[in-house]
Amino acid sequence: MATSTTQELVVLLDYAHERLRDRIAGMSDHEYLWEPAPGCWSVRTGQDGVARVDLDRDAPEPPPLTTIAWRLWHIADCLRSYTDRAFETQATPGPGLDWTTSPVAAAAVVDSEWDRFVGHVRKLDQEALERPIGPAFGPYAQDSMHALVLHATDEVIHHGAEVALLRDLYRVTGGRELTGK
Repeated sequence: MATSTTQELVVLLDYAHERLRDRIAGMSDHEYLWEPAPGCWSVRTGQDGVARVDLDRDAPEPPPLTTIAWRLWHIADCLRSYTDRAFETQATPGPGLDWTTSPVAAAAVVDSEWDRFVGHVRKLDQEALERPIGPAFGPYAQDSMHALVLHATDEVIHHGAEVALLRDLYRVTGGRELTGK
């Protein structure tokens, strides 16, 4: 039983991570990169041989549907960014737009970024949870560390749910495109 706010947050974070890991276990390369509809954002290998995520900062509204590969990149990138800006004085090189076409490698990066983030959260006392997250977060600088941890948890839960839904759709369609025809 959790006895502090930090412990309660860590229990929630660990539960979210466990559910995500359960849902991505056993994924094939095809499923990981499956594009259920035309125009999906995904991970593509460029002419230079480097796999990168599709991303347009001026994306249309609503943004394009994404693949599981793209969602896992986004989860890892968010966690990396939060850790770098909130806890580590020197940014750790993260995936940036470079990513992997392997679901096993993607899961390992998500786990690594998860461990970095949660490792720092475990050390927070109540006073640290109440402190503002600071200027590295721009317009959110005055938000509390507690709010950041909750936001990170929400990112993992809702993007993890999207991954789970994509896996369910892949299973019931046999990996065919969803065209409505």
